Amino acid sequence: MFEAIRWPDAMRPSRSPIPFTNELEVAVSPETIWSLLTDPTAWPSFYPGARHVELFDGHDRFSAGTRFETNLAGQDVAAVVTEFEPLTRIAWYGGPKASPQSVAYHAWIITPTSGGVHLWTEETMQGPLWIELAKQDPAAFWRTHEKLLADLARVAVERERA
Repeated sequence: MFEAIRWPDAMRPSRSPIPFTNELEVAVSPETIWSLLTDPTAWPSFYPGARHVELFDGHDRFSAGTRFETNLAGQDVAAVVTEFEPLTRIAWYGGPKASPQSVAYHAWIITPTSGGVHLWTEETMQGPLWIELAKQDPAAFWRTHEKLLADLARVAVERERA
C-alpha cells in the first residue's frame, strides 16, 4: 500500500544503529501537509526544537537540493533535501555541525486516504553523537517524532479550519 523510502545505501535501516518509524492518519489534505513540510517558516510551529530554519542558495521553500540549517534534537544541523516529489515524499540528509561523523536521513511519505492522509516518517541515524544520546534515553528520538507527527497534525487541522 505504501511506497518504500529510497534510502541512500549507507543509511538503510539495516545498516544504521538507530532506525525508527512513526506514522499517523490525519483528516487533512495532502496539500496542507505538504505546504507545512516545505515551508521553513512553519517548522517552529510543529517541529520540536526547531527555533529557526535557514535556507541557502536563494530558496524560500524546500525543494530538491535545498541546503539548510536548523536546530534539531538540541543540535545545530546542516542538511540537504535529497528526495522531493511534490505532495508525496520529501527527505533530507545531514547532521550536527559539532559532530560531522554523525549523520541522519529523515524521510516523509504522504499517502492520500479516504479520510485524509497517512503520514509515514522514518529516520536512520549513525555516528557517535546520536549513539551517545540514544544510550541516555533509548526511546527519545521515537518519542520526539511522535510529538512531531501530533503537532504537525494539529497545525494542519488548524490551518484547514481557518
